Amino acid sequence: MAIKIKVCGMKYPDNIAAVTSLGIDYVGFIFYDQSKRYVGNENKQYIESLNSPTKVGVFVNTSIPEILVKTEEFRLNAIQLHGNESADFCHKLKQQSSAIIIKAFGIDINFDWGQLDPYVGVVDYFLFDTKSSSYGGTGIQFDWSLLDQYTLNTPYFLSGGVDAKNIKTALEKKDPRLYALDLNSKFEVEPGLKDINLLTHSINSIKK
Repeated sequence: MAIKIKVCGMKYPDNIAAVTSLGIDYVGFIFYDQSKRYVGNENKQYIESLNSPTKVGVFVNTSIPEILVKTEEFRLNAIQLHGNESADFCHKLKQQSSAIIIKAFGIDINFDWGQLDPYVGVVDYFLFDTKSSSYGGTGIQFDWSLLDQYTLNTPYFLSGGVDAKNIKTALEKKDPRLYALDLNSKFEVEPGLKDINLLTHSINSIKK
């Protein structure tokens, strides 16, 4: 199965249009107001009108009612939970929304892989990012060899410092559970504004 591509942290309509024309599978919008890539409501009408690719809303420790409101307002297809959301929280959200649920975890050498067990069968995908107090967007790569400790079958997005140089290394893992690469801060001119030429080259290399 071909690796899917997600470009996250989008904000500006012209840039969104250019990125989505590259044949990506997921486009991510960050609803965490402490992020430099916070999407806000300024371009809500444009984002709401997008029919493809799959639209992902990224939330950090947000209440279920607020997530549901944003999901409806922006017509999101997937919800990425990037905070400390419990398996019970994910289960309750899943009961109230038809959206795809992606649960993110920050990985470092001390990560307890056993904490993923309660989420199996509750979320559709995991996302593995570099552990950070800012909940992602660091541009720093965690030690991908730590993924050898992942023993579950739930497919995952790989995030955290994915760039044009290490994409090849990610693809060489040959892990059938590696569902998608999450491209964000290493492909930017500035936070929220993606470098189209760099993305074009990198996306072509993934699709080869």
